[in-house]
Amino acid sequence: MSIPKNEYKPYLVSRSVYSETNFQDEIEKNEIVPKTLRQKVKKHVRCSRRTPLLVLKSIFPILDWLPKYRWKEWIIHDIISGVSTGLVSTLQGLSFALLAAVPVGYGLYSAFFPVLIYAFMGTSRHLSIGPFPVVCLMVGSIVLSMAPDEKFPLGENSTKIDIEKRDQTRVLICGTACFLSGIIQLALGILQIGFIVRYLGEPLVGGFTTAAAFQVFVSQVKQVLNVETGNYNGVLSIIYTIIDIFKNIAKTNIADLIAGLLAFIVCVAVKEVNERYKHKLRVPIPIEIIVTIVATGISYGANLEKNYKAGIVKTIPSGFLPPIVPDVSMFQEMIGSAFSTGIVAYAVAVSVAKVYGTKNNYPVDGNQEFIAYGVSNMFGGIFSCFCASTALSRTAIQEGTGGKTQFASLISAAIVLIAIVALGRLLEPLQKSVLAAICIANLKGMFWQVRDVPRLWRQNKWDSVIWIVTCIAAIVLGLDLGLLVGLVFGLLTVVLRVQFPSSSSLASVPDTDLYKDEKLYRNLIRPEGVKIIRFSSGIFYGNIEGLRSSIKKIIGFDPVRVFNKRSKALRKINNLIKKGQLSTTRNGILTTGAVDNKGFESDDDLNMPQEEERPGVYTDEVEIRVDWNSELPVKVCVPKVNIHSVIFDFGQITFLDVVAVKCLKLIFTEFKRIDIDPYIAACDDNVLKKMGMCSFFDDKITFDVCFLTVHDAVLYIENERMFQSGHDPFLDKISLMQESKGQLEFPEMDPFYNELDPQDEALRVLAS
Repeated sequence: MSIPKNEYKPYLVSRSVYSETNFQDEIEKNEIVPKTLRQKVKKHVRCSRRTPLLVLKSIFPILDWLPKYRWKEWIIHDIISGVSTGLVSTLQGLSFALLAAVPVGYGLYSAFFPVLIYAFMGTSRHLSIGPFPVVCLMVGSIVLSMAPDEKFPLGENSTKIDIEKRDQTRVLICGTACFLSGIIQLALGILQIGFIVRYLGEPLVGGFTTAAAFQVFVSQVKQVLNVETGNYNGVLSIIYTIIDIFKNIAKTNIADLIAGLLAFIVCVAVKEVNERYKHKLRVPIPIEIIVTIVATGISYGANLEKNYKAGIVKTIPSGFLPPIVPDVSMFQEMIGSAFSTGIVAYAVAVSVAKVYGTKNNYPVDGNQEFIAYGVSNMFGGIFSCFCASTALSRTAIQEGTGGKTQFASLISAAIVLIAIVALGRLLEPLQKSVLAAICIANLKGMFWQVRDVPRLWRQNKWDSVIWIVTCIAAIVLGLDLGLLVGLVFGLLTVVLRVQFPSSSSLASVPDTDLYKDEKLYRNLIRPEGVKIIRFSSGIFYGNIEGLRSSIKKIIGFDPVRVFNKRSKALRKINNLIKKGQLSTTRNGILTTGAVDNKGFESDDDLNMPQEEERPGVYTDEVEIRVDWNSELPVKVCVPKVNIHSVIFDFGQITFLDVVAVKCLKLIFTEFKRIDIDPYIAACDDNVLKKMGMCSFFDDKITFDVCFLTVHDAVLYIENERMFQSGHDPFLDKISLMQESKGQLEFPEMDPFYNELDPQDEALRVLAS
């Protein structure tokens, strides 16, 4: 809520100017005693009576919410939600199994077994886990790469394929990959590495899932057309598949094409109605179920397989198959792909879970989710499932139809169980093109993510580039390599962003202690002779050169070059003095007289090496003082320096490394050599501590250069310069009386002397 201008109340603060030294002398610091290893271990391993129960609840969250379950209020909602979700899960299990390159019946198993474990171990109350098209396609790429059709000829010289043996091998590979992904997820959860999902940011996941949706679309188009293509995997596989589709498009099965198009159009249209009128519809229209029932009836009644050679499901196993032991020998070959599959499955599911957790006011534990998915996939892998995640549509239905807890997931699993045990065989006449069309219709949300690119470009161009690079890489290189490229590129952009730290020059808002970027605001007042530089990034070895470049750009000169030029000029001036062509006054100020510079050396040394000597010349024990901003009696172009102080605003510096501290110390030394005083303002205590540990402060760079705020530093500088330059009336009077010493017979008649307080004896002594 904005406050009207007339309601702003001015405030006045009266305090001393605080340097870090003064502040710490006045305000006592707390003494923090680090805990010993024994104390840390004791804190984490101590056990009370409640500890076992808390541990058990953390592993099985159902023990936390089930005793609080409101049976009268929630049970009806959970039953309605579970039935609706279960029907959708059944159809999606069948259709998404096509992506995993295994018989469709195994999609039902994948919609059943993982749900049982997650309902007890998951922390999300609304997530519907099971098949997800992107993950299924990643599993399918593993299966096709390890068990292509060419490995299963029916005979030695036969071109036909032993389908039964091929499917058995693929099911084993699928279950093994699921089990291995579960092991990886469980290990990451036990090691508390739930933070890994943070590196899969929204732009990366958006680009990746859009690319996956495109790959899913291409893989399902061949099912709709019922044309043969090669089993490609890896780099450019999607391109080769598209080429094969167009080569064989003349062999399209018209019956499958018509059925697929009609199913797609109807599903998309009804889903649009569900979305538009979701506030009025208590339960979304289960269009997938309706389309499946109608299509199955038409296919059975018209005998499309026999009359039109349509591709149908044919066989759906009834009941449960015995559990299998995963083939450990395959682990080495598939570990990379299994890792990326497990991470993507987890990232998508947790992202959705956190959205609904925030909406319904309950927490989602990332590490426990890793454990829940790990155990679910290990359990599912034993029963020939493929890696489970969540589908956005299923979760939206489970939450939108009134689901309150994971009890709804158990109801949905019961619906899938009925399909496995009793109804599976009834779906055998169903055309695969209809399942493919249902799968494509569910990709709408992922395809619409393309609209995020212009928004990301307006908000943050780097995020937009990450989205585009990840999407293109996943399409061209394959999903696993594409994900890796997107992740590496995303981390690279972070490095690039911090390598060139954001910097700005600050100036004062009139009549306040506020300092803002002078490029962004008008009518700011820049303190005379002072540059205030703000950095908005941590400083480390990777961006230290960018830091130096920013400093040079803001102050307008290179301190090293100024020092070298002054040193060169002083050497030449010294030679002229020795030759008698220049002279100095008693206090060391140069006088030029008539000097002919025609024979002097020209300024052709623009890159002199850095020198350690002090830029001053001593003649007859009198230091020569030069006004470097005036005309010099030698032909050396010395850059003009119009500042006397530099303040570094470190209020936004979060960390420093050893290299950065050393470089900062060198920068401070370079400024001091050319008579510019550097200061630090608003530095975090931890950053100051790190600078102290790295020996930043010494006899030359003392702790007194640090101030609590930029305004403290500015006030201190103005006060110091006032005294040094003699502009202060107090010092002016003292100086004039000193100059009149011995010349005025009666100093008390001096008008400046008379203005002093007659009672200030100390001042009278100083003046005399």
